[in-house]
This record gives sequence, C-alpha cells and structure tokens, in this order.
Amino acid sequence: MDSRSNSVNRNTKKNDDDNITQREEALYSVERIFESKEVPSWQNQLTLRAFCVSFILGILFTFIVLKLSLTTGIIPSLNVSAGLLGFFFLKTWTKLLEKSGILKQPFTRQENTVIQTCVVATSGIAFSGGFGSYLFAMSEVAAKQSTEANNAFNIKNPSLGWMIGFLFVVSFLGLFSVVPLRKIMIIDFKLTYPSGTATAHLINSFHTPQGAKLAKKQVKALAKFFSFSFLWGFFQWFFTAGDDCGFASFPTFGLKAYENKFYFDFSATYVGVGMICPYLINISLLLGSILSWGIMWPLIQDRKGHWFPADESPSSLHGLQGYKVFIAIAMILGDGLYNFCKVFGRTLYGLYFQFCSKDEGAVLPVGARPSPPEPSMSFDDQRRTTLFLKDQIPIWVSIVGYVGIAIVSTITLPHIFHQLKWYHIIVIYVFAPVLAFCNAYGCGLTDWSLASTYGKLAIFTIGAWAGASHGGFLLD
Repeated sequence: MDSRSNSVNRNTKKNDDDNITQREEALYSVERIFESKEVPSWQNQLTLRAFCVSFILGILFTFIVLKLSLTTGIIPSLNVSAGLLGFFFLKTWTKLLEKSGILKQPFTRQENTVIQTCVVATSGIAFSGGFGSYLFAMSEVAAKQSTEANNAFNIKNPSLGWMIGFLFVVSFLGLFSVVPLRKIMIIDFKLTYPSGTATAHLINSFHTPQGAKLAKKQVKALAKFFSFSFLWGFFQWFFTAGDDCGFASFPTFGLKAYENKFYFDFSATYVGVGMICPYLINISLLLGSILSWGIMWPLIQDRKGHWFPADESPSSLHGLQGYKVFIAIAMILGDGLYNFCKVFGRTLYGLYFQFCSKDEGAVLPVGARPSPPEPSMSFDDQRRTTLFLKDQIPIWVSIVGYVGIAIVSTITLPHIFHQLKWYHIIVIYVFAPVLAFCNAYGCGLTDWSLASTYGKLAIFTIGAWAGASHGGFLLD
C-alpha cells in the first residue's frame, strides 16, 4: 500500500513539474505570441515599401563600408544596425499610413527581415566586390608602385561599365551554391550564426505585441546594454590616438606578452559575439590563439633567415605572415572540407538507396522535401523549423542557376580581363562550392567571414598559374 502511494505521489509530482515547465515555456515563448498571426507568403513579404527603405539604407551602409574598407580594412557585422534602422523607418511609415486610414498591409517581422537582408547584401557587395582592394589594385596608380608590374598588359583602370558587368556576373553565385546546403547547416548542424541570431532576437522583440512582459524585458535589456556599449565606445575614443592604441590594444598581460600580440581588446562587439557563440567555440578559439601566437609564431620567428628571408616585411606573405595565413587557411579548409565530404557522402548514399529501392518516399539529406521537426524540440524551435522549411528552393533550380552563371562567366569574363582564360574560370567554378561551404560553415560557428581570405588564395593561385608574362601580375 505504501509503495503504491509513493508511486502515485511520484507521478503526481512529475506531472506537476511538467505542467510548471510548460507554463514557464509558454510564458517565455516568443512564437506563442505570434501564433495567432498568419505568416505571409514570401511573395507578400517582398513589398514595395520594403524595397524603398532598403534602397535608402543600402546607399547609407555602402558609404559606411567603403569608408571603413579604404581606411581600416575591417568591416564589422551590420546585421543588427540594418534591422534596427529598417524597423524604425518602416514602423514610422506604417504609423503615418495607419493614422491616415490607408494602411492595407501591417508591418511584419518577416518584412523587417527582408529589409535587413537587402541592406546587408548591398553593403556586402561593396566590400567583397573589391572596391577597397583588388579593383583599385589593378589601376595604373597601383602599378606604378611596382617596377615589375608597371606595363600596359598588367593594368586595368577602374571603369563604371566593366565593374557593373563584372559584379552582375559574379555576385549571384553564392545564392545557388550555398542555398542547397542551408538545411544541413541550420537544421542539422544547428549552427548559431551569431549576427543572424542577434538580429532575429532584436526583430522579434520589437514586433512583439504591446503589453507582453517578454517584449518589455527585451526592450529594457536592449536599451540598457545598447546604451552601455555606445557610451563605452565613446569613452574609448578619447584614448585612441592611432592604430594599436588605447583600450583596443590594452597590454593586460604585460609588455612582453604584448610584443607577441597578447593583449585585451575592450571592444563590446567581441564580447557580445563571445556571449552568443557556444562555449566550445570560445574555448577552441582561445586554445588556437595560445597555440599559434604563444608557441608556433615565436618558434618560427626564430628561424628567420633559414625558413624565410630575414629582411622580409612582417606583413609580407614571403615572411612570417605567409606561415600565419596559409596554416590557418589550411586548418579552416580541412575542417570545412571534412563536413562537406560528409554531406556529399550522405547525399550519394541517399541517391544510391533511392535508385536501388525505387522508393519514392525516400528523402535525401539535402533534398527539397522538408522533414518534420523532432517532437522533443520546444514549441519555438518546432515552429521556426516548420516555417524555415515551408518555402524550399528545389535543388534543380540551384544546379541550373549555378551552371548557367558558370557558362555566362566563362564567356564574358575573358572579354573583361583578357589575361583570364576560359579554363581558369571553369576551375574556379569547380572549387567555388567547396570554399563557399567552408566559409558558410565557419561563419555559422564564429560569425567571422573569411571570403576575402579565400579570395586572396584564389588570386595567388590563378596569378601563379597564368604566369608573370601572361598577366599574372594583374591577376595577383
């Protein structure tokens, strides 16, 4: 009798705990607040007002990116800023229309995300398009700084016509190469994408209906830490007289460690990214920095004159910098290539299984048919997974688009750059998906895009392949 009573009490307590957990989850659930609101189709999310605001903000952010690219060369993540400004402008727009009685479609968080995506894509092209690096490096002004490259065959002066055509040909490649793998990286690998996650929380908090306790807490926390971060950055500005000065390069561990680049950067950006990234990623980055800057680079530096010329500049790839760049790239490529091979192997296995069994219900790991969310997931994760998999881009569209762009590029790019041959373009497009996946994978973990680094690696490879006598200096 006592054992039966204890069993009943345990079951009752377990049910009570489950009910408490469900109530707490419902209280702090963001998606339950939006559960009654219908999610518009992707066609209704692409509104004229969203594109107008994106156009204005895109121009503003392009100026900011070009200024930073031509001065510091470091471009911070602009996702949060684009989401904030997009919400402010379009919310003001819709409020005016609502007061006038002519508002036809309410402002949704999906529309806010469209603005943020367009603005970030526009400013991203301004950076990755090479306006602060390789496009100007091909000019006559840059060629005069090198006696070896100063000839007409190694010069391509910037011109608005060919630059627009060049960017139109190459800028849509990532859409068709990475989109087929987005389910693998976001749903299966559960990559964080810190900037995207932070922007999503921001947009959700501002679009939460009035009166919700969660929205008030989010807005208060946002305002508090935003004010702290802004004031802290403004305070640091008074102590920054130049590069490697002030709180950006604070010698926390002493001057001897500072010589080996062991210092503390008090930038709130890195602190925020570290708070979003999983602790394993932060530990991995810490161990990597200690292994490289604390052990490897000092040991290699002692081999100066044997492994590399003693009179080389510290920033030259023929000196110590070459070891830093290529060892790091090799490790990133190795890890990314492993995951790419794993995904590719799963895909081949799925194709083989489907053709052998003739089972129409078999789903490929990278298939267009979405898989249902796991029942153990929370309500927010289930709803977001369902919405994410709702509008899928078929695999054949991505393949046809990628092959089509590759054909157009193979035909047009040799006419823009006469030093490039058609087989150079084909090789580039063969290896581009591997590099794109590696970059997307690394960006999902650490929020650091290495697209420019991969681009430099491709530039050196193609330039060496072409040879100095056939335009290799221009391609470098």
